[in-house]
Amino acid sequence: MSGQGAQDAKFFQRGKIQEFRAELQAAESKDKKFTKRKTVLKKIVANITMGNDMSPLFGDVIQCLGIPSLEIKKMVYLFLVCYGRSKADQIRAVMPNFLQDCEDRNPLIRALAIRTMSYIPAPIVVEELEDPLRHALKDRDPYVRKTAAICVAKLYNADPRKCERNGFVELLRDLLLDTNATVVANAVAALTEIGDRQDGVIFKLNLTVANKLLAAVGESSEWGQIYILDSLLRYVPEKHEDAELMAERVIVQLQHANSAVVLTTIKVLLYLMNYMENRRLMDYICKKMGPPLVTLLSSGPEVQYVALRNILLIIQRRPQVLKNDVKVFFCKYNDPIYVKLAKLEIMYRLAREENAREVLAELQEYASEVDVDFVRKAVRSIGRLAIKVQPAADDCIKALLELIETKVTYVVQEAVIVIKDVFRRYPGRYEGIIPTLCANLDALDEPESKAAMIWIVGQFADRIENADELMDDLTYTFLEEPTEVQLALLSASVKLFIYKSHSDTTKALVHKVLKWATEEVDNPDLRDRGFMYWRLLALSPAAASEVVLAEKPAITTDADRMDRGALDQLLLHTGTLGSIYHKNPETFIRGATASACRARSTRALSTPHPPYCLPGKTARRSPADAGAALAPSASQASTASTSPATQDLLGGEDDGEGEAETEDHDHEDLARAQAVAPASDPYAALDNAFGGHIADAPQHNGDANDDLLF
Repeated sequence: MSGQGAQDAKFFQRGKIQEFRAELQAAESKDKKFTKRKTVLKKIVANITMGNDMSPLFGDVIQCLGIPSLEIKKMVYLFLVCYGRSKADQIRAVMPNFLQDCEDRNPLIRALAIRTMSYIPAPIVVEELEDPLRHALKDRDPYVRKTAAICVAKLYNADPRKCERNGFVELLRDLLLDTNATVVANAVAALTEIGDRQDGVIFKLNLTVANKLLAAVGESSEWGQIYILDSLLRYVPEKHEDAELMAERVIVQLQHANSAVVLTTIKVLLYLMNYMENRRLMDYICKKMGPPLVTLLSSGPEVQYVALRNILLIIQRRPQVLKNDVKVFFCKYNDPIYVKLAKLEIMYRLAREENAREVLAELQEYASEVDVDFVRKAVRSIGRLAIKVQPAADDCIKALLELIETKVTYVVQEAVIVIKDVFRRYPGRYEGIIPTLCANLDALDEPESKAAMIWIVGQFADRIENADELMDDLTYTFLEEPTEVQLALLSASVKLFIYKSHSDTTKALVHKVLKWATEEVDNPDLRDRGFMYWRLLALSPAAASEVVLAEKPAITTDADRMDRGALDQLLLHTGTLGSIYHKNPETFIRGATASACRARSTRALSTPHPPYCLPGKTARRSPADAGAALAPSASQASTASTSPATQDLLGGEDDGEGEAETEDHDHEDLARAQAVAPASDPYAALDNAFGGHIADAPQHNGDANDDLLF
């Protein structure tokens, strides 16, 4: 191969149009084996690859189509793919050769001709493509059929109406039951591409077709397996047993060597688990998903990061998958910073009472690293661990105090920020460390840490003897501080006045701060709060005391949890960019649709889907369906509004804080699932999980009157 590559390298030299034309004309004589023309065409293709415009040679190159050589035909067809669109007026001269090659005895040439025609969306080509494509879809050779399947998707892009009127979508669905696995995979890929279009047909599967697709997985290539497995998300189980049997057939793909196949398999299993009631099987599936995910962490840093971002989503929904594998996510010295930060977040998610001591010891080591961002994240994770795991709070506070004693500026500042949250989580428990925090007041120069310290001084002004002196020093630069600090100073000054209302120093301080906030600051939030406090203090100091010092609810880890609807939506995109960004594809890909969920949210389980379309009854999306792809119908919406499973999916919260809470939550899910009729779909109302943001308003291609049931 290397010798052939070295020989082909000589063709990659810039040439002139006149020279190539002259060489082609000279090669017409004394070129029995077509060697000269092959050489010239290789030079032309090499120049196209380098970005040189070879379109003036269109007329000369197409004359080589009649040569009975597969290698020459490949190069000529490649030339036509590149310039066929820009030379639509001259493409008519090539049509006889196209049609002749579509009937050639060699299946490679037949497939090559069909593929090339599908890549040229000129009207005359599209018009002539109909009959050859129909024959190719029923060709005796599987290579031609699998090529024709992809050509249907290309034709649909060029002319959806023509593709539907001629029944190509129905022919494509027939290929789902083909005996050749590659043909099946390509048919699935084509139907998926058509179904992902905003004006495309709705691609659904029933149990019969889904089982046929699963039978083809073992014989398909890696890409084919990914397409087939991903298409299973378009199947909605009508019974719990159907989901369980399908999961048992899919789970063997977790042993695949390809990481994309593994992630796609996990995505399908997570989807099917929402329709299961066999608790033992669900636990078994979660147990089997753990080792493949851990294996992905032995790959390169890029694959590791993709795996870590997906794991972060998975453990929020199913914490038991990796509940005993927290040590796997301990950072290595040579991990890139983005991998370390991702591991740090997963460590916190998996932390519970049983492993809190190990996690804390690891975080303490990270706090002494040299990377500032990593150290900040580690210190903040220690505080979050104290809030999440109550038995570990004492050890976490000791660790934070040890870090404060290091006098490293950014470490002290992060420690102050998280200790403020610890005070809110455990009121009246750790106030004894306040003097230590006050001693490091001069080290705080960032807005967030300074605002946290000011909150502590104001909140515990009755326990800090020199609180008025500290506040006087802090308010000295009030007008130069960021808004975040100014708001904290304003609230803390009022709290100080309420605690020490008889002190003249405190009265002067609060008057000065209120005057600055209402007269010399432009920020409307700060001014409104200043006027509110001033009016409360003037009308009724007692009322102001009740408002400012009212007991706040203890802080929890709820803010760290992703909304259940958004989480389930993202899990349907496991292994894609959406799972890495933790965003719905509609929010960052222009024109993207919620393709995987589109078939699930608009179906009724009581009515099974036919395995094929009826002739002439092409399934198309209406403009309303394209815009609200996940919106259930009126009857389904009423069912979803009263369904406990749906209410749990949209309103419930999976805290993931320890094995006991997770198991209790899953048992509740199971009890609800058993009480719900089979017609309830846990994915029925995910359309608003991301606020309904769509990058582009969908455009409907065609008449509204043509929208028919699939």
